[in-house]
Amino acid sequence: MRKMIYKCVLLLLVLTAACKPSTQQGKLEKAGWEMGVQSYTFHKFTFKEAVDKVNQLGLGAIEVYFGQPLGEGMEGSMDFRMDKKTQHQVLEYARSKEVKIVACGVVICKDEAEWKQLFEFANQMGIKLITSEPEYKHLKYVDELANQFGIDVAIHNHPKPSNYWNPDLFLEAVDGLSNRIGACADVGHWKRMGVDPVEGLKKYEGRLKALHFKDIKEKVEGEAEQHDVIWGTGILDMNGMLVELKKQGFEGLFSIEYEHNWENSVPDIQENISYFNELAEQVL
Repeated sequence: MRKMIYKCVLLLLVLTAACKPSTQQGKLEKAGWEMGVQSYTFHKFTFKEAVDKVNQLGLGAIEVYFGQPLGEGMEGSMDFRMDKKTQHQVLEYARSKEVKIVACGVVICKDEAEWKQLFEFANQMGIKLITSEPEYKHLKYVDELANQFGIDVAIHNHPKPSNYWNPDLFLEAVDGLSNRIGACADVGHWKRMGVDPVEGLKKYEGRLKALHFKDIKEKVEGEAEQHDVIWGTGILDMNGMLVELKKQGFEGLFSIEYEHNWENSVPDIQENISYFNELAEQVL
């Protein structure tokens, strides 16, 4: 009898552990939170290899960056100017690995003709979010294209001298534009620039479309770089950010852009995902 009880308890524990990831995924989906990878994370590899790694991580979404070599059997690199045959090859390979291209960028176009070509590309590829840092003079035209094609634009914040390094600069620039124009908050860049990420997210309420989510190391005197670290081991208030996002009712993409340990980052990213899921379990 004791052996039977022990076996039943053991089976229950195994089943509970097996169900937890799907349960957690259901919570994230219910909250409208989607997790993917910004392919620059794997920029030392081809697009095909990046997709393979996203699949290995158990994620179904990727944000592609332009300039990444496509890989064996496909000519050229990721580019919004690619021909339709190459577009089809790219989409088919991603589908074969159960990965969806949900966003592209960060991109800056030189003129209106390029902007239109970018939106046409995104429309043909089924991409619903463009991360970008448009010149101020192009913002109204980008807004027009966003509404014409039904594609959102998430304005990203690179460090100085980016036009949008500070949340206030972004808010001033987009004042009066439609809600198709929003923000992609790179919380690591904010911290490096002395902007509190939680306060930055508060300012972005109502405009936030996506995040380049990360944690970074503490500033060390004499070292120029505050590189990315495994989430929860750095100096960002990870819990505070998720609490603020829940408070806002944020629905959008957490794009993992892990800029460290370039050659073998998958184990680190797996730790990031586990940490995020545990933290989200407490917050949601």
